[in-house]
Amino acid sequence: MVWSPSPEQVERANVTRFMRAHGIATYEELVARSVADIEWFWDAVVVDLGIEFMEPYERVLDRSRGIEWATWFVGGKTNVAHQCVDVWAQRTPGAIAAVWESETGDVRTVTYGELRELTDRFARGLASLGVGARDTVGIFMPMAIETVAAVMACSKIGAIWVPIFSGFGPEAVAARLADAGASVVITADVAARRGRLVPMKQTADRAADLAGGVRHVVVWTTRDVSIPWDPRRDVRLDDLLAAHPDRFETEALDSEHPLFIGYTSGTTGRPKGVLHVHGGFLVKIAEEVAYQVDVRPGDRLHWVTDLGWIMGPWEIVGALSLGATVVLTEGTPDYPGPDRLWATVERHGVTILGVSPTLIRALIPSGTGPVRAHDLSSLRILASTGETWNPEPYRWLLEEVGEGRCPIINLSGGTEIGACLVSPLPITSLKPCTVRGPALGMDVDVWGPQGTPVPRGQIGELVCRQPWPAMTRGIWGDPERYLETYWRRFPGVWVHGDQASVDEDGFWFLHGRSDDTLNIAGKRLGPAEVESALASLPWVAESAAVGVPHEVKGEVIWCFVVATPDVEPTTELAEEARSVVAAHLGKAFAPARVVFVGGLPKTRSAKIVRRAIRAVAIGEDPGDLSSLEDPGTLDAIGRALAGAG
Repeated sequence: MVWSPSPEQVERANVTRFMRAHGIATYEELVARSVADIEWFWDAVVVDLGIEFMEPYERVLDRSRGIEWATWFVGGKTNVAHQCVDVWAQRTPGAIAAVWESETGDVRTVTYGELRELTDRFARGLASLGVGARDTVGIFMPMAIETVAAVMACSKIGAIWVPIFSGFGPEAVAARLADAGASVVITADVAARRGRLVPMKQTADRAADLAGGVRHVVVWTTRDVSIPWDPRRDVRLDDLLAAHPDRFETEALDSEHPLFIGYTSGTTGRPKGVLHVHGGFLVKIAEEVAYQVDVRPGDRLHWVTDLGWIMGPWEIVGALSLGATVVLTEGTPDYPGPDRLWATVERHGVTILGVSPTLIRALIPSGTGPVRAHDLSSLRILASTGETWNPEPYRWLLEEVGEGRCPIINLSGGTEIGACLVSPLPITSLKPCTVRGPALGMDVDVWGPQGTPVPRGQIGELVCRQPWPAMTRGIWGDPERYLETYWRRFPGVWVHGDQASVDEDGFWFLHGRSDDTLNIAGKRLGPAEVESALASLPWVAESAAVGVPHEVKGEVIWCFVVATPDVEPTTELAEEARSVVAAHLGKAFAPARVVFVGGLPKTRSAKIVRRAIRAVAIGEDPGDLSSLEDPGTLDAIGRALAGAG
């Protein structure tokens, strides 16, 4: 064990309150009861967290159309904006709802009372543009207070918001707008990123032209810069807000009313638009943020994310549904200096910090100086998702950032999950890199190819056997693709596409995506095991391991390695890399090739896209690359392969 909760941490945890209210004595009993009767559990969550339904629901769950199309909180009426804005504007109007910091250090805050006024004006403005219930609205914005207001304004009306990564190019934005049928796009004039201004309005204009069907582009003005303007289509947000009063009656919507369409990239073809609804998403996210990362009123939650990644909606809805504060930042967490993230924690008193393993690996080469230059005593929970951990970066976050005081709540799910499948709780002891066990209310298991549980210690598919409130209500416009992607392999069982295992002590671990799994002479392992071995070398900044076809072994391992800036790649270092993998995993798993590259292809949510690396390595089509932050990394990998011979 690398961390165990103190009696004080257990005593003050939200989940402890829930357990005592229901006579539950242990973590194991809590998990078991939460999946033995999921209707009891989710109803108890609503009561414990004080989630307000504008009209009470008659039934918790309806499976009459099959598990694939289960519906929740049947007959009830609610609205995400009611719980996240109206409730707290009434209870604690002066409490801080959101804090925003620009790349240059300017800070703005908004109280719950002010957020309600801003959101109501925004909602009236959108309605004046013809936006109504079930209309789709693209939100192509950096993380900001106005972004929160846009999300909540759409929700108030009953419009379906479409969060889009702020770093996308026009073609990627257009593909999502067209698929969703968006009639309005909300964007910013520009956004700051690493000291330069990104022309978001120009990108939005081109995307709107390509998509067709966009009637209005609403523009948040952030700076005094010249931008293209079409008076027939463009509307300044400031003008829209000023033209409308500060009260809007939030729509009481059916629990199953569509909330947003989140896009997740497929291996090939167009991105998948997964649909979420008001009741299920609200309850599941509030539950996770309350019980897993232990947020309560007065807390400040900051997740390094973008609205276009599921953690953007997760942190906004999660923090605000519980009356806490969401902390948002412009730009990147390592600019203008490697201490930007730690300075943010100190300046704003962040209590819950969410990161990706990839981000921590990127910050480690700067050393502990930037961390120790700042007072991080406000932190009490560290959280992570996005990629599998390697032990060394995990321990660095635990010990150097959290000083051993804070647990790492390593949660994992996906855009289509709406939340997570597996996660620790702040009352559970931790082993390095563990996700500990099933998230509450999630009936998950690890299955082999025949659809039966694998023995302890073996790797298998992560599956879920019962529905959950935030489960996507299908892929937008393509129900058959939804069924084929998640439900057809084992009928009636959700197959998520992640590899997992459970050790002899009952601790769960993830091993990467199923399509990333390596199969070497009939032996399967996750790329994280190879990459963790490489991470033990001080000169390896990060790496990606992929399987490449081999006529004898079936597959062999190729490793793509990014060296630290002070190291010149050599054949000797490549041999050292091969040796360390062999020493950790056995000679059979020694990489057939070690290729040095300047960077790895990643999504804006910091996930390494290994299937694209593999495609370049074997000369295949890499498929949909619209989510890549820098597609040029793939071109560079191709050149590196050619140069390596």
